[in-house]
Amino acid sequence: MGSKTPDQERQSNGNESSGSSKATSAGGEPLGAHLSRDGDGSLGDGGDGGDDEDGDATLSGPDGAVDPEATAQPASANASQKKKRKKSKKKKTSGPKQSSPPRIPLTKLFPTGEYPVGEIQSYAQVDNTARTTAEETRLKFRTQLEDPDFLGPYRKAAEIHRQVRRHTQESVRPGQTLTEIALGIEDGVRALLDNPGLEKGSCLISGMGFPTGLALNNCVAHYTPNTGQKEIVLKSSDVMKVDFGVHINGWIVDSAFTMSFDPTYDNLLTAVKESTNTGIKASGIDVRISDISAAIQEVMESYEVEINGKTFPVKPVRSISGHNIKRWEIHGGKSIPFVKNNDQTKMEEGEIFALETFGSTGRGRTVEGSGVYGYGKNPSAPSRISAPLTSARTLYKTINDNFNSIVFARRYLERLGVERYLAGMNYLVSQGVVESYPPLMDIEGSYSAQFEHTFLLRENGKEIISRGDDY
Repeated sequence: MGSKTPDQERQSNGNESSGSSKATSAGGEPLGAHLSRDGDGSLGDGGDGGDDEDGDATLSGPDGAVDPEATAQPASANASQKKKRKKSKKKKTSGPKQSSPPRIPLTKLFPTGEYPVGEIQSYAQVDNTARTTAEETRLKFRTQLEDPDFLGPYRKAAEIHRQVRRHTQESVRPGQTLTEIALGIEDGVRALLDNPGLEKGSCLISGMGFPTGLALNNCVAHYTPNTGQKEIVLKSSDVMKVDFGVHINGWIVDSAFTMSFDPTYDNLLTAVKESTNTGIKASGIDVRISDISAAIQEVMESYEVEINGKTFPVKPVRSISGHNIKRWEIHGGKSIPFVKNNDQTKMEEGEIFALETFGSTGRGRTVEGSGVYGYGKNPSAPSRISAPLTSARTLYKTINDNFNSIVFARRYLERLGVERYLAGMNYLVSQGVVESYPPLMDIEGSYSAQFEHTFLLRENGKEIISRGDDY
């Protein structure tokens, strides 16, 4: 609000303006000087020790005469004193801001329960296609994706992912161990969810969608630091894929990015990022999966990277797509291959997709590495088992109570206080009720990158729900 200006405020001595007390041009005494000479030192309602006396004292010289030099200033100064003070504008108070590292639950940052909407893209026109899904099935999907009870929590999970990965990109530096980085990400997700995941069944309500992936260089995917493995320190020459998911009520927002501290690998990262964006742009209702895959591959193979004076083409990693590890990444969702194929399946309204691309300077094919990334209960496994090992039966109950089909890392068990679980876990894996997942590797000396987003095919456009300012 602006300040109010009084209309023609009068001076307390009765003068209309400071100019009235100046000496005349003819050289006579200043107007009103006789009042001071005659001893009438109080003008107006009489001396009450207020502002008027202060004003007259300023106008009078030592001998009682008015000082012409002094009379030019009191009026304006007095007027400024009399004017009402400008009311300071109230600063607009913004809501609470996220801490660094992010630890404030998202419910406190968005008390209304309305979370940011992902990027909305219009569908490209698709010619000569026909929808094949039954109308009642379409209606079911469409209703789900437009339901606020579904969209609200899903967008909340996406905002948590954005805030945690932003802090990760800003704070992670060479010299940190992969354990430090993984714990920082996971602590941030749990804090923003306001769910530590330590109570029985709380991990099934919300939490990590799968173990945080921190794959370096020729390890293409599915590595996470665990107890018993050699500690790895991040180096300035490393290319690190960061892949984590946030789930609420079993619905996972899955997104991944790659970090590099050496500009040598910029083209590698750009190739994979642009491939992901191309695939998302090409996606839409009634679009064939094969067409999207071909578009992704074409963009990726148009890039090359020079390392130590040698030029390498960027190749799509063919053996990632379709790996059984994809089954948990999105509850009820699908993934998209990123190499040419003959899949004539068309995308449908109401579907959710995780589109991730991997590019490598190696062969573009992976083999299983040593170690264990994580474990997941076989979807067809029974709820109870009879096992000769007590530790196996107890461990299986813990898995059912806290993870069910959500894939988990060894350190997740340790957070719950589970000890000496390896013998029981090995038995469960040998019986096929629990599956174990190893890291996936390209040839030694190669480098790989990954970018991924989750998007929804809604009625009026696709919402890239995990999109952020970073990518």
